[in-house]
Amino acid sequence: MNHDLLKEVIFDQAEFIKNSEIIKRDYTFEKNANYILVGLRRAGKSTLLYGIAKELVAEGCDWSQIIYINFEDDRLLGFSVSDFNDIVAVAHELNDSKEIYYFFDEIQIIDGWEHFARRLADQKNRVYITGSNAKMLSSEMASTLGGRYIPKMIMPFSLGEVLDYKNILHDERAMFTTSESAKIRRACQEYIACGGLPEVQLFTNKREYIKTVYEKVLLGDIIEREDVKNKLALRLMIKKIAETVMSEISFNTLAGNVKASGTKTSTDSMIEYSSYAQNAYLVFRTSNYVSKFAEKEGTPRFYFYDNGLLSLFLVNKKSSLLENAVAVHLKRKFENEIYYFKSKQTGIDIDFYLPKQKTEIQVAYELGDAEERETRSLFSFAEKSEEAQRLIIVTNEEERTITKENFTIEVVPIHKFLLAD
Repeated sequence: MNHDLLKEVIFDQAEFIKNSEIIKRDYTFEKNANYILVGLRRAGKSTLLYGIAKELVAEGCDWSQIIYINFEDDRLLGFSVSDFNDIVAVAHELNDSKEIYYFFDEIQIIDGWEHFARRLADQKNRVYITGSNAKMLSSEMASTLGGRYIPKMIMPFSLGEVLDYKNILHDERAMFTTSESAKIRRACQEYIACGGLPEVQLFTNKREYIKTVYEKVLLGDIIEREDVKNKLALRLMIKKIAETVMSEISFNTLAGNVKASGTKTSTDSMIEYSSYAQNAYLVFRTSNYVSKFAEKEGTPRFYFYDNGLLSLFLVNKKSSLLENAVAVHLKRKFENEIYYFKSKQTGIDIDFYLPKQKTEIQVAYELGDAEERETRSLFSFAEKSEEAQRLIIVTNEEERTITKENFTIEVVPIHKFLLAD
């Protein structure tokens, strides 16, 4: 590839990084490790790399040591695996005596990238990679990369990060100060409605920005990348998934719902399309802890990685947004160790079960007349199992405890639950 063009791309990116605002995130990186950052588009992966580059310069590196390539740059159209070595050549043309730090944004666009990434690591280079597809962490990729990179999933802002960005105090003192607590609650409600994509915090018309992100994920990260032929079936599937947040749904039912809208599809297509949506970090799933394997796989509960994206499909469904916010929080903390618990034999139905933490969580926008129904499964689980050490009901605003015999349920308002360590 033309070396002068590569230099132009690198110099322009360096200028952009120099002028970028770096938002402090709740992520740490080892100094001497290579990383692959993956996650939803616009979740802040690139900005984290900008921060690492700026830290290196602040510690004494020269900008000529920073080789940052964004493979979505239109000047790199037509770039192929055979062009990777030109990046190394250009890097040494720019700096032939000091250590070079490579930053590759959305590298998964280039087929065969993993072999180049392995070679750089084998040559003891420092490399940081981002991508917006879970296939980058597949067993096949892991085998090729051979443990040379540390994977890290980057999610949209947590509530705490949103508050930090908005300079809203949220320590214990602020929680109990009337004016500061009101700011926290107000920001929390906006977070539940609009999500935590970093750039959405900058916009007055947040919905329009979220729509553009959704279309980019749908068209670029799913339809184009996966070569989806039945685009309407995919769109309808995502809409139906959004409408069933809070409930498990079989792929047979999902296919039936799409067909009822007048679009041809099949159960196999729904399984395939949902995997595409998961690979693009649009949605994730929980399975029933007590089900057999086939049922676990066949009747998931789906949630969206960002509440703003879910809100595009919902009208006046505050309960769904509340539960999705809880799911995202748990996903951030416990990754794949989240289940729901639903037993036909006992009648127990619990929204979130964390077996390693021995914690059971229900979500209810408000208790009121539903208190007996919402507490029944938690108390029943606690009576029948030694795996219940903490029982929680997350609500929009209520806070108290509910005790029965030797068991206590903590009723926690959503803002405190999302800010808990």
